[in-house]
Amino acid sequence: MTSPPCALPPRVRLPLHRRVLPLTAVAIALPLAKLPPRYLRAVLEVLRVGARPGTAAQASAARAAVVAVSLHCAVHNCLQRSIAAAVLCRFRGVWPTWQTGVRTTPFAAHAWIEADGQVIDEPYPDGYYRPLLTVAPRPPKRAAR
Repeated sequence: MTSPPCALPPRVRLPLHRRVLPLTAVAIALPLAKLPPRYLRAVLEVLRVGARPGTAAQASAARAAVVAVSLHCAVHNCLQRSIAAAVLCRFRGVWPTWQTGVRTTPFAAHAWIEADGQVIDEPYPDGYYRPLLTVAPRPPKRAAR
């Protein structure tokens, strides 16, 4: 059986010294992507602790770096790609909104990251998938009076 042909998204080649963190994030994301949803959510909720909300530019740079170092994440594995991008953002002290969701006609599932209220570098418009699982940045703690 053969796979249907697909067009690869444009990929930037990172210098060797800039590949270490994205490769580490991709390696961490692989076993996380195999977890049941409740455990994955719990792990991601722990990872986001202490991180500032990420900007769209930071999230886009993280996603681009993940796609640059992993052909697997660049083409068919949205779950691992979105987890790796979120982990890479966390390495940099920020956290995007990580989401998984579905569309109904025809049924399809997808995982992605958002920041500043926009979907990051996905070929689908906002609202195309209905979010089912979301791990957003933690709201800042209120100062005691």
